[in-house]
Amino acid sequence: MPPETLPLLLFALIAEATFGYPAFLYQALGHPVGWIGALIGLADRQLNNEHRSRLFRRVAGAAALIFIVACAALPAFLLQKLLMRERLGWIAVSILASALLASRSLYEHVRSVAVALDADGLEAGRSAVSRIVGRDPEKLDAHGIARAAIESLAENASDGVVAPAFWFAMFGLPGLAAYKAINTADSMIGHRTQRHAAFGWAAARLDDVVNLPASRLTAVLFAVAAFMPGASPRGAIRAIVRDARRHRSPNAGWPEAAMAGALGLKLAGPRFYGGVPVQDSYMGDGRTEASAEDIRRALALSAVAWLLMIISIAVLSAAF
Repeated sequence: MPPETLPLLLFALIAEATFGYPAFLYQALGHPVGWIGALIGLADRQLNNEHRSRLFRRVAGAAALIFIVACAALPAFLLQKLLMRERLGWIAVSILASALLASRSLYEHVRSVAVALDADGLEAGRSAVSRIVGRDPEKLDAHGIARAAIESLAENASDGVVAPAFWFAMFGLPGLAAYKAINTADSMIGHRTQRHAAFGWAAARLDDVVNLPASRLTAVLFAVAAFMPGASPRGAIRAIVRDARRHRSPNAGWPEAAMAGALGLKLAGPRFYGGVPVQDSYMGDGRTEASAEDIRRALALSAVAWLLMIISIAVLSAAF
């Protein structure tokens, strides 16, 4: 971990949590993840020919992934190198990094599910949760909507906050850009569907690898944050040890188990994607009857965990 990246990461995390990604900038330029997604979509349309062999599509998908990661990481490397020559260039690098973090937007999207459930009921809750999860919202009751929102919060706390921070700490802006390219590719083509099982195989496997350290770190942060009133650090640790490895994802089970155990809930389990039932193990052994209030408890736990991460980075930055 290069010590020079830690102050930049600290500034980026605080800036993103405070301001998020400006709406006017999104309207004018879009978002860097959207630019990466457009390139992935183009590669999918041009190279993922369902009439070609499975081997060809695997190789094509792997080659496309290498190209996409390079297209993200190389400009980031050159931009960081250029900016860091300037006296205040570190501020620009931190602001650029903040655009690829997602604590504020994640918090707001999950909070909107709780608000919708409380204010407008089931259909509004389904509409709100459909913006952050891929499962079929029409099959969710109010408890299912709340669990889905909490699961999304737990998993994306790792994918959208801790993992980007980790890879920025390790390799600076190019490490962060490369991670976002891999993670976006996985979300778009890393599915076990007939179209993407072969073409997205490399994206899915590489995403599993790059998310491994952050998923464990996120689980630890949740367990420590569970010392807050109304949560259980012992429950978080027990669920992590017992359930995390039973999840169908090698990474998502860690933060989901920690969240479930900390809040006394039962998360994950069977669900529907595109009308297809997906069997998965439960994380935690508490209530399945989650509510909007439980979403707020999960948001509070996540906020404490992110604060702990910021404090830890500040301490490490001062130590180095």
